[in-house]
Amino acid sequence: MRKQIRYAVVGLGHIAQVAVLPAFANARRNSRLAGLVSGDPLKRAELARTYSVEHAWSYEQYDECLKSGAIDAVYIALPNSLHHEYALRAAQAGLHVLCEKPMALEEEQCLRMSEAAKAARAKLMVAYRLHFERANLEAIEVLRSGQLGEPRLFSSTFCTPVEPGNVRVRRETGGGVLYDIGIYCINAARSLFRDEPIEVQATTAGVRGEVEEAVAGCLRFPGDRLATFNCSFGAAKVSEYRVAGTKGDLCVEPAYDYARPLKHRLTLGGETRERRYAKRDQFAPELLYFSDCILLNREPEPGAEEGLADVRVIRALYRSAETGRPVELERFERRDRPSLEQEIRRPPIDKPEVIHARAPSGGSR
Repeated sequence: MRKQIRYAVVGLGHIAQVAVLPAFANARRNSRLAGLVSGDPLKRAELARTYSVEHAWSYEQYDECLKSGAIDAVYIALPNSLHHEYALRAAQAGLHVLCEKPMALEEEQCLRMSEAAKAARAKLMVAYRLHFERANLEAIEVLRSGQLGEPRLFSSTFCTPVEPGNVRVRRETGGGVLYDIGIYCINAARSLFRDEPIEVQATTAGVRGEVEEAVAGCLRFPGDRLATFNCSFGAAKVSEYRVAGTKGDLCVEPAYDYARPLKHRLTLGGETRERRYAKRDQFAPELLYFSDCILLNREPEPGAEEGLADVRVIRALYRSAETGRPVELERFERRDRPSLEQEIRRPPIDKPEVIHARAPSGGSR
């Protein structure tokens, strides 16, 4: 049998419980859930029993976890403000790091995480699940193939209601519309245009908890291409993007979901074709891909540069919102882009009941 990479999942909130932990059953070819880290003793005990995990640590025992020899990698599913610290400590201990997005809250933190991983010869990947999902990868291929002609405009709307007390709307935990959902629109635009923005502008509106309720953003790309998006923590659920080119357009709706089938609507020469993509497990592919990168000594895509690329745009958008002016970005080179070769298919999972965790819009699911 091939070696399995042993993971500790750090942070046992809603997304970890409904998506990450169950995904290990679909990733058993090269990945194994070997440890849990949480500040909640009930979560540690119940989830360790549910998933037959031998090792469970508190946050105070995190260094003990890293030095235990029981794990090879960590999956960081903590609030955004803790990504940098916990990834840095893991890399410095020589462990591989799979970190939820956003990679960190500031560019300097991203760079420190990357440098620490390189110094330890550890792999670092940011958990962009859509980089392995067929509907979004085929959208990239449609543009790359030239079917739409020259891509000119990208537009997207992503809304999900979030309760005022949720971690996503608390400043101390790194909450905010751009960090939580705007990052999907930014990453999609960058992936589809296969380029980096050179100027950004943003406006915020309303308040949800301690952060903005809504953001409207515009990214200007080389070649006079524009990407616009609207995101909200207050509006009803919407998840879509559309790319208009000189020969046609492609709409993906829903686009960013992991709990529903995704759909393409491609219009060429006045004729529209629709294609539906079956619902699949989007988290097991991350584990399978990253474990292969570790076992085969390959650099992951999306790696640290991809995480940094989005964070620098988010920071610039917030500066624009504060000043009311456009913000120019320095030229940023990206060598690797997601491609259809990265697709990994795994069947959907049944979401389990959760323990001491709430969905962003309320409830336990």
